[in-house]
Amino acid sequence: MLDYTRLYSKLAKSIKASEIRELLAIISRRKDVISLAGGVPDPELFPREKLAEISKYVIEYHGNIALQYSETKGVPEARDTICKFLSKTKSIKCSEDEVVISTGSQSALDLIARVFIDEGDIVVSENPSYLAAIGAFKNAGARFIGIPIDDDGMKTSELEEKLRKISPDERRRIKFIYTIPIAQNPSGVSLSRDRKKHLLEIASTYDLLIVEDDPYSFLVFEEGVDKTPLKAMDQEARVIYIGTVSKILAPGLRIGWIVAPDDSARRIELVKQYVDLHTSTLTQLITAEAIKRGVVDEVVSKAVPRYRSKRDTMLKAIRDYFPDCTWHSKPVGGMFIFAYVYKQGFDTGALLQKAIEKYKVAYVPGGGFHVDGTGRNSMRLSFSYPSHEQITSGIERIGKLIKEA
Repeated sequence: MLDYTRLYSKLAKSIKASEIRELLAIISRRKDVISLAGGVPDPELFPREKLAEISKYVIEYHGNIALQYSETKGVPEARDTICKFLSKTKSIKCSEDEVVISTGSQSALDLIARVFIDEGDIVVSENPSYLAAIGAFKNAGARFIGIPIDDDGMKTSELEEKLRKISPDERRRIKFIYTIPIAQNPSGVSLSRDRKKHLLEIASTYDLLIVEDDPYSFLVFEEGVDKTPLKAMDQEARVIYIGTVSKILAPGLRIGWIVAPDDSARRIELVKQYVDLHTSTLTQLITAEAIKRGVVDEVVSKAVPRYRSKRDTMLKAIRDYFPDCTWHSKPVGGMFIFAYVYKQGFDTGALLQKAIEKYKVAYVPGGGFHVDGTGRNSMRLSFSYPSHEQITSGIERIGKLIKEA
């Protein structure tokens, strides 16, 4: 039999499984386990009937286009619709030529990594940050500079201090600052208006690019939280913006987008040609029609109070059942709470199997969200999918696990 292992690339040999994807695969077969793991939308919010009606309309009236190959950048009508949608909802001005439609925002992250990162280049990010973005950038060979967060998001003063201290040669290896400024994953905190301004000033001073990942800004629960994207504040074309309908329509459509200056958009398009030719034409047109008919607006109007209520249930349960040796974020939006356990040697990854088998509850270990090897004592808890009863029971079980450990 052929020895395949000698044929694998360095990437294939070194790549590690996504903890989240592996967890979801296990938990999907375990109906006895309460999952507080994946950031999965509540299926009660899916507009099934309206998407069925739109799908029928798109195939009947635009079938020759919808069922055919399309431009790598995306169907012009879909790109135009996204530009109008971003202008209306986010005050982001863009043209069709600046938009590349991706297969979800994860594909967008992978494309950006392929276009900008060479082996040994540096990415600056929040610490903790989105696990799958870290993975995509690592696969391209990136090193990381992690910047801690607090209730106002990335500590931009610490970013500025680190940039001052590193050598000019190292500074030149920085390809971009990656940030989820609004309702961040995994913490749910948001970058304050002052820090957004400061971040843009830092990028200007040190001639840096910012990659803004924005899946959650439609899901902000608190009044007074600044929901302005960095892209809308950008005066120097330093921000590449990533968006998606996965959290505000349906993740199964697999539609995301990148908004970038013309030349960068063109280079992303060229790389995408060899990755997947183009994102599904059918789901692009279904998504565009759903946006035009106001279906996305309807989903968001239902999602915000629903997720706010679930967040509140989880926060109350944490206060009731977690011991004093823990700290947790206070999310202003999104789908997650991030928690740390300050007990000697506490390792959420090592304890996960026990959590699943003994306590019938699952979470995502927090180590993978940290770019500096720390965070073994942390975990991400999602409140979007489970019921209120499951949230309370799941947190109670994790509380028992922490106390026993």
